[in-house]
Amino acid sequence: MKKILSLVLVSALGGALTLGAYKLFLEPESKLFITSADANPSMYQTSNVSNLLNAAEAPDFTIAAENAVNSVVHVKNVSINSGQLTLQDLFSGRSTPRAQMGTGSGVIINADGYIITNNHVINNSDELLITLNNNKTYKAEIVGTDPKTDIALLKIEADEDLPFVTFADSDQAKIGEWVLAVGNPFNLTSTVTAGIISAKARDLSGTSSQSFIQTDAAVNPGNSGGALVNVRGELIGINTAISSQTGSYIGYSFAVPSNIARRVVEDIMEFGNVQNGILGISGGSLNSEFADKIGINDTEGIYVDSVVEDSGAEKAGIEKGDIIKEIDNIKVSKFADLTGHIGAKRVGDKVTLKISRDGSLKTVNVTLSRNETLTLPLVGRVKNTKQEDLKKLKAPNGIKIIELDKTYADYWKKNGVKEGSIITSINDRKINSVDDAQEAIKNKSDYEPLRIELINSNGEKERYNFR
Repeated sequence: MKKILSLVLVSALGGALTLGAYKLFLEPESKLFITSADANPSMYQTSNVSNLLNAAEAPDFTIAAENAVNSVVHVKNVSINSGQLTLQDLFSGRSTPRAQMGTGSGVIINADGYIITNNHVINNSDELLITLNNNKTYKAEIVGTDPKTDIALLKIEADEDLPFVTFADSDQAKIGEWVLAVGNPFNLTSTVTAGIISAKARDLSGTSSQSFIQTDAAVNPGNSGGALVNVRGELIGINTAISSQTGSYIGYSFAVPSNIARRVVEDIMEFGNVQNGILGISGGSLNSEFADKIGINDTEGIYVDSVVEDSGAEKAGIEKGDIIKEIDNIKVSKFADLTGHIGAKRVGDKVTLKISRDGSLKTVNVTLSRNETLTLPLVGRVKNTKQEDLKKLKAPNGIKIIELDKTYADYWKKNGVKEGSIITSINDRKINSVDDAQEAIKNKSDYEPLRIELINSNGEKERYNFR
Protein backbone atom coordinates (compact mmCIF):
# COMPACT_ATOMS: atom_id res chain seq x y z
CA MET A 1 0.00 0.00 0.00
CA LYS A 2 2.81 2.38 0.91
CA LYS A 3 4.54 1.50 -2.35
CA ILE A 4 1.42 2.43 -4.33
CA LEU A 5 1.08 5.83 -2.57
CA SER A 6 4.76 6.54 -3.12
CA LEU A 7 4.36 5.74 -6.82
CA VAL A 8 1.36 8.11 -7.17
CA LEU A 9 3.20 10.98 -5.43
CA VAL A 10 6.30 10.50 -7.57
CA SER A 11 4.14 10.52 -10.75
CA ALA A 12 2.31 13.71 -9.69
CA LEU A 13 5.55 15.44 -8.81
CA GLY A 14 7.06 14.48 -12.18
CA GLY A 15 4.04 15.83 -14.07
CA ALA A 16 4.20 19.10 -12.19
CA LEU A 17 7.89 19.53 -12.93
CA THR A 18 7.33 18.74 -16.62
CA LEU A 19 4.47 21.27 -16.95
CA GLY A 20 6.45 23.93 -15.14
CA ALA A 21 9.48 23.43 -17.39
CA TYR A 22 7.26 23.74 -20.53
CA LYS A 23 5.65 26.94 -19.29
CA LEU A 24 8.98 28.45 -18.32
CA PHE A 25 11.19 27.49 -21.26
CA LEU A 26 9.10 26.27 -24.22
CA GLU A 27 5.69 28.08 -24.42
CA PRO A 28 5.71 31.32 -26.54
CA GLU A 29 5.46 34.55 -24.57
CA SER A 30 1.97 36.11 -24.54
CA LYS A 31 0.88 39.47 -23.19
CA LEU A 32 -2.46 40.45 -21.77
CA PHE A 33 -4.02 43.82 -22.62
CA ILE A 34 -6.92 45.27 -20.68
CA THR A 35 -9.05 47.86 -22.52
CA SER A 36 -12.18 49.80 -21.73
CA ALA A 37 -15.06 50.43 -24.14
CA ASP A 38 -14.69 53.68 -26.11
CA ALA A 39 -17.71 55.90 -25.69
CA ASN A 40 -17.08 57.30 -29.22
CA PRO A 41 -15.74 54.40 -31.27
CA SER A 42 -14.07 55.16 -34.59
CA MET A 43 -16.20 54.53 -37.72
CA TYR A 44 -14.66 53.14 -40.87
CA GLN A 45 -16.32 53.79 -44.26
CA THR A 46 -16.97 50.55 -46.11
CA SER A 47 -19.13 52.14 -48.83
CA ASN A 48 -20.60 55.52 -49.80
CA VAL A 49 -23.30 55.26 -47.13
CA SER A 50 -22.12 58.47 -45.47
CA ASN A 51 -22.63 60.37 -48.74
CA LEU A 52 -26.15 59.02 -48.99
CA LEU A 53 -26.89 60.09 -45.46
CA ASN A 54 -25.71 63.63 -46.24
CA ALA A 55 -27.75 63.69 -49.43
CA ALA A 56 -30.83 62.60 -47.51
CA GLU A 57 -30.69 65.75 -45.43
CA ALA A 58 -33.13 68.10 -47.13
CA PRO A 59 -31.48 71.34 -48.28
CA ASP A 60 -32.64 74.74 -47.10
CA PHE A 61 -35.24 75.97 -49.60
CA THR A 62 -36.17 79.18 -47.79
CA ILE A 63 -34.06 81.65 -49.79
CA ALA A 64 -34.93 80.02 -53.13
CA ALA A 65 -38.61 79.94 -52.20
CA GLU A 66 -38.65 83.60 -51.13
CA ASN A 67 -37.06 84.76 -54.39
CA ALA A 68 -39.25 82.56 -56.56
CA VAL A 69 -42.54 83.36 -54.81
CA ASN A 70 -42.08 87.09 -55.36
CA SER A 71 -41.23 86.52 -59.03
CA VAL A 72 -44.19 84.26 -59.85
CA VAL A 73 -47.49 85.89 -60.78
CA HIS A 74 -51.13 84.91 -61.13
CA VAL A 75 -52.45 85.09 -64.72
CA LYS A 76 -56.17 85.55 -65.36
CA ASN A 77 -57.41 84.96 -68.90
CA VAL A 78 -60.74 86.64 -69.66
CA SER A 79 -62.43 85.63 -72.91
CA ILE A 80 -65.79 86.71 -74.27
CA ASN A 81 -68.07 84.27 -76.09
CA SER A 82 -71.72 83.94 -76.88
CA GLY A 83 -72.26 81.05 -74.49
CA GLN A 84 -75.35 78.84 -74.44
CA LEU A 85 -78.51 80.45 -75.75
CA THR A 86 -81.37 80.98 -73.30
CA LEU A 87 -85.10 81.09 -74.16
CA GLN A 88 -84.97 84.86 -73.85
CA ASP A 89 -82.11 84.97 -76.36
CA LEU A 90 -84.11 82.82 -78.79
CA PHE A 91 -87.21 85.01 -78.55
CA SER A 92 -85.26 88.24 -78.87
CA GLY A 93 -83.09 86.93 -81.71
CA ARG A 94 -79.86 87.87 -80.01
CA SER A 95 -77.10 86.22 -78.01
CA THR A 96 -75.70 87.65 -74.82
CA PRO A 97 -71.91 87.77 -74.62
CA ARG A 98 -70.56 86.02 -71.56
CA ALA A 99 -67.17 86.29 -69.96
CA GLN A 100 -65.23 83.13 -69.26
CA MET A 101 -62.17 83.07 -67.06
CA GLY A 102 -59.19 80.79 -66.93
CA THR A 103 -56.23 81.03 -64.62
CA GLY A 104 -52.60 80.06 -64.58
CA SER A 105 -49.21 81.27 -63.52
CA GLY A 106 -46.36 83.28 -64.98
CA VAL A 107 -42.75 84.13 -64.19
CA ILE A 108 -41.23 87.63 -64.22
CA ILE A 109 -37.91 87.43 -66.08
CA ASN A 110 -36.70 91.04 -65.82
CA ALA A 111 -37.35 94.18 -63.80
CA ASP A 112 -39.14 95.90 -66.72
CA GLY A 113 -42.19 93.62 -66.48
CA TYR A 114 -41.61 90.90 -69.07
CA ILE A 115 -43.39 87.72 -68.03
CA ILE A 116 -43.08 84.22 -69.44
CA THR A 117 -45.98 81.76 -69.26
CA ASN A 118 -47.57 78.92 -71.24
CA ASN A 119 -49.27 79.61 -74.55
CA HIS A 120 -52.28 77.53 -73.48
CA VAL A 121 -52.74 79.75 -70.42
CA ILE A 122 -53.32 82.90 -72.51
CA ASN A 123 -54.75 81.36 -75.68
CA ASN A 124 -57.96 82.98 -77.04
CA SER A 125 -57.85 85.73 -74.43
CA ASP A 126 -59.68 89.03 -74.77
CA GLU A 127 -58.10 90.46 -71.63
CA LEU A 128 -55.18 89.36 -69.48
CA LEU A 129 -54.80 90.40 -65.86
CA ILE A 130 -51.59 89.84 -63.89
CA THR A 131 -51.62 89.83 -60.08
CA LEU A 132 -48.26 90.09 -58.32
CA ASN A 133 -47.44 88.52 -55.00
CA ASN A 134 -48.02 91.93 -53.34
CA ASN A 135 -51.64 91.80 -54.64
CA LYS A 136 -51.15 94.56 -57.24
CA THR A 137 -52.97 93.83 -60.51
CA TYR A 138 -51.99 95.00 -64.01
CA LYS A 139 -53.29 94.50 -67.53
CA ALA A 140 -50.90 92.56 -69.74
CA GLU A 141 -50.17 92.66 -73.45
CA ILE A 142 -49.06 89.64 -75.47
CA VAL A 143 -45.62 90.24 -76.97
CA GLY A 144 -45.48 86.92 -78.81
CA THR A 145 -46.27 83.23 -78.62
CA ASP A 146 -44.88 79.90 -79.78
CA PRO A 147 -47.53 77.14 -79.73
CA LYS A 148 -44.93 74.51 -80.64
CA THR A 149 -43.08 74.90 -77.32
CA ASP A 150 -46.19 76.21 -75.49
CA ILE A 151 -44.36 79.38 -74.48
CA ALA A 152 -45.78 82.92 -74.48
CA LEU A 153 -44.23 86.27 -73.56
CA LEU A 154 -46.28 88.99 -71.84
CA LYS A 155 -45.52 92.56 -70.79
CA ILE A 156 -46.96 94.69 -68.00
CA GLU A 157 -46.27 98.37 -67.25
CA ALA A 158 -45.55 98.50 -63.53
CA ASP A 159 -44.75 101.62 -61.57
CA GLU A 160 -41.65 100.07 -60.00
CA ASP A 161 -38.84 97.64 -60.76
CA LEU A 162 -40.12 94.12 -60.31
CA PRO A 163 -38.44 91.13 -58.66
CA PHE A 164 -37.42 88.51 -61.21
CA VAL A 165 -35.73 85.14 -61.53
CA THR A 166 -32.55 84.47 -63.47
CA PHE A 167 -32.22 81.67 -66.00
CA ALA A 168 -30.08 78.64 -65.18
CA ASP A 169 -28.55 76.27 -67.71
CA SER A 170 -31.10 73.44 -67.83
CA ASP A 171 -28.57 71.19 -69.58
CA GLN A 172 -26.64 71.12 -66.30
CA ALA A 173 -29.64 70.02 -64.23
CA LYS A 174 -29.18 66.50 -62.91
CA ILE A 175 -31.59 63.64 -62.34
CA GLY A 176 -32.18 63.41 -58.58
CA GLU A 177 -31.52 67.13 -58.05
CA TRP A 178 -33.87 68.97 -55.68
CA VAL A 179 -36.25 71.45 -57.33
CA LEU A 180 -39.12 73.73 -56.33
CA ALA A 181 -42.33 74.22 -58.31
CA VAL A 182 -43.92 77.62 -57.74
CA GLY A 183 -47.34 78.62 -59.03
CA ASN A 184 -50.98 79.36 -58.25
CA PRO A 185 -52.83 76.02 -58.18
CA PHE A 186 -56.60 76.02 -57.72
CA ASN A 187 -56.63 79.86 -57.75
CA LEU A 188 -54.62 79.95 -54.53
CA THR A 189 -51.89 82.53 -54.01
CA SER A 190 -48.30 81.55 -54.75
CA THR A 191 -47.62 78.03 -53.55
CA VAL A 192 -44.29 76.22 -53.29
CA THR A 193 -43.83 72.46 -53.58
CA ALA A 194 -40.58 70.50 -53.54
CA GLY A 195 -39.40 67.39 -55.33
CA ILE A 196 -36.62 66.01 -57.44
CA ILE A 197 -35.92 65.82 -61.16
CA SER A 198 -37.22 62.40 -62.13
CA ALA A 199 -36.07 62.37 -65.75
CA LYS A 200 -34.93 64.63 -68.58
CA ALA A 201 -35.74 64.84 -72.28
CA ARG A 202 -39.23 63.39 -71.92
CA ASP A 203 -41.35 63.37 -75.11
CA LEU A 204 -45.10 63.20 -74.46
CA SER A 205 -46.15 63.61 -78.10
CA GLY A 206 -44.66 60.42 -79.48
CA THR A 207 -43.26 62.43 -82.40
CA SER A 208 -39.85 63.24 -80.86
CA SER A 209 -40.76 66.94 -81.03
CA GLN A 210 -40.72 67.63 -77.28
CA SER A 211 -38.12 67.50 -74.54
CA PHE A 212 -39.55 68.06 -71.06
CA ILE A 213 -37.98 67.95 -67.62
CA GLN A 214 -39.97 65.49 -65.50
CA THR A 215 -40.31 66.11 -61.77
CA ASP A 216 -42.24 64.65 -58.86
CA ALA A 217 -42.92 68.06 -57.28
CA ALA A 218 -46.67 68.51 -56.82
CA VAL A 219 -48.09 70.41 -59.81
CA ASN A 220 -51.83 70.94 -60.19
CA PRO A 221 -54.23 72.92 -62.40
CA GLY A 222 -53.23 76.57 -62.16
CA ASN A 223 -49.52 75.76 -61.88
CA SER A 224 -49.16 75.97 -65.67
CA GLY A 225 -46.74 78.72 -66.61
CA GLY A 226 -45.16 78.77 -63.16
CA ALA A 227 -41.51 78.36 -62.26
CA LEU A 228 -39.42 75.27 -61.71
CA VAL A 229 -36.33 76.46 -59.85
CA ASN A 230 -33.24 74.87 -58.35
CA VAL A 231 -32.15 75.25 -54.72
CA ARG A 232 -30.43 78.54 -55.63
CA GLY A 233 -33.74 79.96 -56.89
CA GLU A 234 -32.63 79.93 -60.55
CA LEU A 235 -35.14 79.09 -63.28
CA ILE A 236 -34.58 75.68 -64.87
CA GLY A 237 -38.05 75.18 -66.37
CA ILE A 238 -41.59 76.43 -66.99
CA ASN A 239 -44.18 74.05 -65.55
CA THR A 240 -46.45 72.98 -68.38
CA ALA A 241 -48.22 69.65 -68.01
CA ILE A 242 -49.15 66.86 -65.65
CA SER A 243 -49.70 63.19 -66.39
CA SER A 244 -52.96 62.27 -64.70
CA GLN A 245 -56.26 60.53 -65.40
CA THR A 246 -58.04 62.85 -62.99
CA GLY A 247 -56.41 66.16 -63.90
CA SER A 248 -54.81 66.44 -60.48
CA TYR A 249 -51.33 65.70 -59.21
CA ILE A 250 -50.35 62.01 -59.06
CA GLY A 251 -46.57 62.28 -59.04
CA TYR A 252 -45.55 63.20 -62.58
CA SER A 253 -45.29 66.71 -63.96
CA PHE A 254 -43.38 68.22 -66.86
CA ALA A 255 -41.62 71.52 -67.52
CA VAL A 256 -40.22 73.19 -70.64
CA PRO A 257 -36.44 73.40 -70.04
CA SER A 258 -35.21 76.92 -69.35
CA ASN A 259 -32.74 76.83 -72.25
CA ILE A 260 -35.60 76.29 -74.70
CA ALA A 261 -37.85 78.87 -73.01
CA ARG A 262 -35.06 81.47 -72.99
CA ARG A 263 -34.29 80.95 -76.69
CA VAL A 264 -38.00 81.35 -77.58
CA VAL A 265 -38.27 84.54 -75.52
CA GLU A 266 -35.08 86.00 -77.02
CA ASP A 267 -36.32 85.26 -80.55
CA ILE A 268 -39.68 86.88 -79.87
CA MET A 269 -38.06 89.99 -78.42
CA GLU A 270 -35.50 90.28 -81.23
CA PHE A 271 -37.36 89.05 -84.32
CA GLY A 272 -41.03 89.03 -83.34
CA ASN A 273 -41.22 85.30 -84.01
CA VAL A 274 -39.30 82.11 -83.27
CA GLN A 275 -36.30 81.18 -85.38
CA ASN A 276 -36.17 77.38 -85.32
CA GLY A 277 -32.86 75.83 -86.28
CA ILE A 278 -32.71 72.22 -87.47
CA LEU A 279 -30.01 69.63 -88.11
CA GLY A 280 -31.81 68.35 -91.17
CA ILE A 281 -32.10 64.64 -90.41
CA SER A 282 -34.82 62.12 -89.72
CA GLY A 283 -34.34 58.87 -87.90
CA GLY A 284 -34.97 57.17 -84.59
CA SER A 285 -33.52 56.00 -81.30
CA LEU A 286 -31.62 52.74 -81.31
CA ASN A 287 -32.52 49.71 -79.21
CA SER A 288 -31.96 45.98 -79.52
CA GLU A 289 -35.06 45.38 -81.65
CA PHE A 290 -34.33 48.22 -84.08
CA ALA A 291 -30.64 47.29 -84.26
CA ASP A 292 -31.52 43.70 -85.19
CA LYS A 293 -33.97 44.95 -87.80
CA ILE A 294 -31.39 47.07 -89.63
CA GLY A 295 -28.57 44.61 -89.04
CA ILE A 296 -26.20 46.50 -86.72
CA ASN A 297 -24.75 45.76 -83.30
CA ASP A 298 -25.01 49.27 -81.81
CA THR A 299 -27.95 49.84 -79.43
CA GLU A 300 -27.28 53.42 -78.27
CA GLY A 301 -27.61 56.66 -80.20
CA ILE A 302 -29.72 58.19 -82.96
CA TYR A 303 -29.84 56.32 -86.27
CA VAL A 304 -29.90 58.66 -89.29
CA ASP A 305 -32.51 57.33 -91.71
CA SER A 306 -32.46 60.26 -94.14
CA VAL A 307 -30.83 63.67 -94.61
CA VAL A 308 -32.71 66.75 -95.82
CA GLU A 309 -31.23 68.26 -98.96
CA ASP A 310 -29.53 71.65 -98.58
CA SER A 311 -29.63 71.30 -94.77
CA GLY A 312 -26.72 71.82 -92.41
CA ALA A 313 -26.46 68.06 -91.93
CA GLU A 314 -26.10 67.43 -95.67
CA LYS A 315 -23.52 70.19 -96.05
CA ALA A 316 -21.53 68.75 -93.12
CA GLY A 317 -21.45 65.32 -94.74
CA ILE A 318 -23.89 63.45 -92.51
CA GLU A 319 -25.07 60.31 -94.30
CA LYS A 320 -27.89 57.79 -94.04
CA GLY A 321 -26.77 55.04 -91.67
CA ASP A 322 -24.69 57.30 -89.42
CA ILE A 323 -25.31 56.95 -85.67
CA ILE A 324 -25.21 60.14 -83.60
CA LYS A 325 -23.62 59.36 -80.22
CA GLU A 326 -23.08 62.86 -78.77
CA ILE A 327 -24.00 66.48 -79.40
CA ASP A 328 -21.73 69.14 -77.90
CA ASN A 329 -20.19 66.47 -75.64
CA ILE A 330 -23.63 65.48 -74.30
CA LYS A 331 -24.54 61.81 -74.73
CA VAL A 332 -27.73 61.16 -76.71
CA SER A 333 -29.62 57.94 -76.19
CA LYS A 334 -33.06 58.97 -77.49
CA PHE A 335 -34.32 61.44 -80.06
CA ALA A 336 -35.69 63.78 -77.38
CA ASP A 337 -32.11 64.29 -76.14
CA LEU A 338 -31.26 65.66 -79.58
CA THR A 339 -34.51 67.62 -79.90
CA GLY A 340 -34.05 69.28 -76.51
CA HIS A 341 -30.52 70.46 -77.26
CA ILE A 342 -31.35 71.70 -80.75
CA GLY A 343 -34.47 73.42 -79.39
CA ALA A 344 -32.26 75.76 -77.37
CA LYS A 345 -30.32 76.82 -80.50
CA ARG A 346 -30.94 79.33 -83.28
CA VAL A 347 -30.54 79.29 -87.03
CA GLY A 348 -26.82 79.69 -87.78
CA ASP A 349 -25.62 78.25 -84.48
CA LYS A 350 -23.01 75.50 -84.71
CA VAL A 351 -23.12 72.16 -82.93
CA THR A 352 -20.53 69.40 -82.71
CA LEU A 353 -21.67 65.85 -83.34
CA LYS A 354 -19.83 62.66 -82.54
CA ILE A 355 -21.04 60.03 -84.99
CA SER A 356 -20.34 56.37 -85.56
CA ARG A 357 -19.91 55.33 -89.19
CA ASP A 358 -19.06 51.76 -90.08
CA GLY A 359 -17.82 51.19 -86.55
CA SER A 360 -15.50 54.23 -86.49
CA LEU A 361 -16.10 57.40 -84.46
CA LYS A 362 -15.97 60.75 -86.24
CA THR A 363 -16.48 64.35 -85.12
CA VAL A 364 -18.54 66.61 -87.37
CA ASN A 365 -19.41 70.32 -87.02
CA VAL A 366 -22.89 71.24 -88.25
CA THR A 367 -24.38 74.70 -88.80
CA LEU A 368 -28.09 74.68 -87.99
CA SER A 369 -30.26 75.71 -90.92
CA ARG A 370 -33.72 77.25 -91.08
CA ASN A 371 -36.59 74.80 -90.89
CA GLU A 372 -37.90 74.57 -94.44
CA THR A 373 -39.75 71.26 -94.08
CA LEU A 374 -43.21 70.32 -92.85
CA THR A 375 -45.13 67.09 -92.36
CA LEU A 376 -48.37 67.50 -94.29
CA PRO A 377 -51.33 65.29 -93.26
CA LEU A 378 -51.98 62.41 -95.68
CA VAL A 379 -49.16 63.54 -97.95
CA GLY A 380 -45.87 63.29 -96.03
CA ARG A 381 -42.88 65.58 -95.67
CA VAL A 382 -42.70 68.65 -97.91
CA LYS A 383 -40.01 71.27 -98.41
CA ASN A 384 -39.59 74.76 -99.83
CA THR A 385 -38.65 74.49 -103.48
CA LYS A 386 -35.78 75.95 -105.45
CA GLN A 387 -36.33 77.61 -108.83
CA GLU A 388 -34.82 74.68 -110.70
CA ASP A 389 -37.41 72.35 -109.09
CA LEU A 390 -40.24 74.58 -110.27
CA LYS A 391 -38.81 74.93 -113.77
CA LYS A 392 -38.36 71.19 -114.11
CA LEU A 393 -42.12 70.60 -113.80
CA LYS A 394 -43.15 74.01 -115.20
CA ALA A 395 -44.81 74.90 -111.90
CA PRO A 396 -45.47 78.60 -111.20
CA ASN A 397 -45.22 78.11 -107.43
CA GLY A 398 -45.41 75.45 -104.77
CA ILE A 399 -43.61 73.21 -102.29
CA LYS A 400 -41.90 69.92 -103.07
CA ILE A 401 -42.81 66.50 -101.69
CA ILE A 402 -39.61 64.93 -100.37
CA GLU A 403 -41.03 61.89 -98.55
CA LEU A 404 -44.47 60.31 -98.97
CA ASP A 405 -46.56 59.31 -95.98
CA LYS A 406 -45.90 55.58 -95.48
CA THR A 407 -49.60 54.81 -94.98
CA TYR A 408 -50.67 56.45 -98.26
CA ALA A 409 -47.48 56.04 -100.31
CA ASP A 410 -48.92 53.26 -102.52
CA TYR A 411 -52.02 55.34 -103.26
CA TRP A 412 -49.97 58.35 -104.34
CA LYS A 413 -47.59 56.31 -106.47
CA LYS A 414 -50.45 54.58 -108.28
CA ASN A 415 -51.67 58.05 -109.26
CA GLY A 416 -48.27 59.16 -110.52
CA VAL A 417 -47.44 61.24 -107.45
CA LYS A 418 -43.86 60.60 -106.32
CA GLU A 419 -41.16 62.40 -104.39
CA GLY A 420 -40.39 65.59 -106.29
CA SER A 421 -44.02 66.40 -107.13
CA ILE A 422 -45.04 70.02 -106.45
CA ILE A 423 -48.05 71.05 -104.33
CA THR A 424 -49.33 74.37 -105.64
CA SER A 425 -52.56 74.92 -103.68
CA ILE A 426 -54.22 73.78 -100.45
CA ASN A 427 -57.92 74.52 -99.92
CA ASP A 428 -57.83 77.07 -102.75
CA ARG A 429 -54.95 78.92 -101.13
CA LYS A 430 -51.86 79.52 -103.27
CA ILE A 431 -48.83 77.89 -101.64
CA ASN A 432 -45.36 79.41 -101.95
CA SER A 433 -43.72 78.04 -98.82
CA VAL A 434 -44.17 75.54 -96.00
CA ASP A 435 -45.34 78.47 -93.85
CA ASP A 436 -48.24 78.98 -96.28
CA ALA A 437 -49.05 75.27 -96.09
CA GLN A 438 -48.97 75.27 -92.31
CA GLU A 439 -51.28 78.29 -92.17
CA ALA A 440 -53.71 76.66 -94.62
CA ILE A 441 -53.91 73.50 -92.51
CA LYS A 442 -54.25 75.52 -89.32
CA ASN A 443 -57.19 77.52 -90.68
CA LYS A 444 -59.02 74.48 -92.05
CA SER A 445 -62.20 73.56 -90.19
CA ASP A 446 -62.50 70.04 -88.81
CA TYR A 447 -65.55 69.57 -91.02
CA GLU A 448 -63.92 70.99 -94.14
CA PRO A 449 -62.35 68.55 -96.63
CA LEU A 450 -58.65 68.80 -97.44
CA ARG A 451 -58.28 69.95 -101.07
CA ILE A 452 -54.85 69.61 -102.64
CA GLU A 453 -53.77 70.79 -106.08
CA LEU A 454 -50.43 69.53 -107.34
CA ILE A 455 -48.26 68.89 -110.36
CA ASN A 456 -47.17 65.25 -110.38
CA SER A 457 -43.83 63.85 -111.46
CA ASN A 458 -45.08 63.67 -115.08
CA GLY A 459 -45.83 67.40 -115.14
CA GLU A 460 -49.61 66.87 -114.99
CA LYS A 461 -51.86 69.05 -112.84
CA GLU A 462 -54.19 67.12 -110.52
CA ARG A 463 -56.67 67.83 -107.75
CA TYR A 464 -57.46 65.67 -104.73
CA ASN A 465 -60.21 65.93 -102.11
CA PHE A 466 -59.95 64.15 -98.75
CA ARG A 467 -62.72 64.01 -96.20
